[in-house]
Formats: sequence, C-alpha cells, structure tokens
Amino acid sequence: MNPTADLSPADDLPVDPDTAKPAPRTRTPRRVLAAIAAGGSLGGPARYGLGLAFPTAPHTFPATTFAINALGSFVLALLLVFILDLWPPTTYVRPFLCVGFLGAFTTFSTWMVDTDRLISAGAWGTAAGYLLGSLAAGVAATSLGLSLGRGITQHRHKHRGTARVPAPAAAAPAPAPADSASIGGRR
Repeated sequence: MNPTADLSPADDLPVDPDTAKPAPRTRTPRRVLAAIAAGGSLGGPARYGLGLAFPTAPHTFPATTFAINALGSFVLALLLVFILDLWPPTTYVRPFLCVGFLGAFTTFSTWMVDTDRLISAGAWGTAAGYLLGSLAAGVAATSLGLSLGRGITQHRHKHRGTARVPAPAAAAPAPAPADSASIGGRR
C-alpha cells in the first residue's frame, strides 16, 4: 500500500450514482393506522377462533393453519384486484381489509412455529411437506385469486362498462446515448 496516495474522493458523487435520492418519509395518517388496527382486531380473533374450532393434534399436519394461510392468500389477491381495478377509489378499504384483517388472519409466525414443532418431534417428512406445501399452496391460491379477480373485472368491463381501466402510461423519452467519458458523471 502506498502511504502517500491521495485517497480523497475525486468528486462528490453519491455512493450509487444510478439511484435517485430517497423521497422524504411521510407519516401515515392516524385514521389509516386506525383502519389497520380495526382490521387486525377482527382478523386475529377470526384466526384464533378457527384454531379452536379445528384444533391440530400434536405432531400432525397443521391443516387449520395451512387452510387459513392459503385462504388468506387467495382472498388478498382477489381483494387487491377488486380494490385497484374494479371498486371506486377509497382510503380505508385496503388498509382495513388487506393490511389489518388479512395481515392478522394469516400467520407466517405460526407456520414457522408449527414447522419447528414438527421438526422437534422428529416428524421431518411432515415438516417438509407442511413447509413446502404451504408455500406452494400460497402461491397457487394467490395466482387463482389474481386470475379470478382479473376475469371478473374483464367480464364487468365488457358487459357493463363499470370497471376502472388504468390509463396507459406515457412513453418516456429515449435517453441520449452516453459516451464512455460521461458514464457515471465523470469527464
């Protein structure tokens, strides 16, 4: 290493010159937070009630949590299509239903705790089936919810003309070609 080398920056470039400065953080309005809390106060007890109604025997496949998470994935995807493409714009429906209710209804933590308990009990095959099956079921349920929601939206748009269709994005102008001397902002 050369102790006399000048290690000061040549210019004041950001750490990654390809990224823009982050937007200033804005506070989430209290009413939106209240909608999330209200939804969560209903979603958590709904999941808990289903767990009590359909208990899982120790060291067996946790079918209730599996079904809750798959159902939540389906409903979340379906609702998001409806909220974004079909229903009139609102402020509180998505925070209440999607973030609050379904966020509390579905449960990543219980999925992991159930998997850990199965592994601790030596039920490796059941644990692997539950872990991978839950992931596959969640992806499949989400895909089904999106497809069904989009189909319903297209059907309504076609027959009633009531669906909101997003405006096409304006085409961005083509960037000017960069020469090798100006890449990264240096000359």
